[in-house]
Amino acid sequence: MNEQTIVLASGNPGKLREFAQILQSFDFEVVPQSQFKVPDVAETGLSFVENALIKARNAALHTGLPAMSDDSGIEVDALKGAPGIYSARFAGVGASDEDNNRLLLEKLKGVADAKRTARYHCVIVYMLHANDPMPLICQGSWEGRILHKSRGEHGFGYDPFFYVPTHDCTSAELLPAVKNDLSHRGLALRALQAALSANLS
Repeated sequence: MNEQTIVLASGNPGKLREFAQILQSFDFEVVPQSQFKVPDVAETGLSFVENALIKARNAALHTGLPAMSDDSGIEVDALKGAPGIYSARFAGVGASDEDNNRLLLEKLKGVADAKRTARYHCVIVYMLHANDPMPLICQGSWEGRILHKSRGEHGFGYDPFFYVPTHDCTSAELLPAVKNDLSHRGLALRALQAALSANLS
């Protein structure tokens, strides 16, 4: 497979850090859209898939290069799937991780541990060009539970409250390499890597 450049449609520092760690083994160069001064686009979709498509198409349109994007978030069963696609702006546009986590805990006040089940979702989209009629779409999910208090210093977003039963710790307590092996984003990116290798070879 010939090496090619793929634009990464994301400006989230935490996501970019994780992408960089996971994409080291990819056989192509992945460059963040900021290097091309790609303008942000409104995420007006009603699903992770729709929003990922919107962002990838925007990056491809402004650069003329293949683009990939993810849309991800956390789904809490006791909140009927919220915050979902609004995870990054759960407490409002421009909300910090602390703001979002504070609101999440507030809404889960009084909910028993057994009913605080949740999962992270990630959808990754790859488009050859802005009008690609058959984009590659890969996804990953990660099951867990929301704790009452934060634990750990790694990760970002809801990680300090996302308890991982298989490792008896929060996502924020996992070393980055371990998190990348387990996480929704790691699963989705590895699926994309396999799909790209098959399609671009």
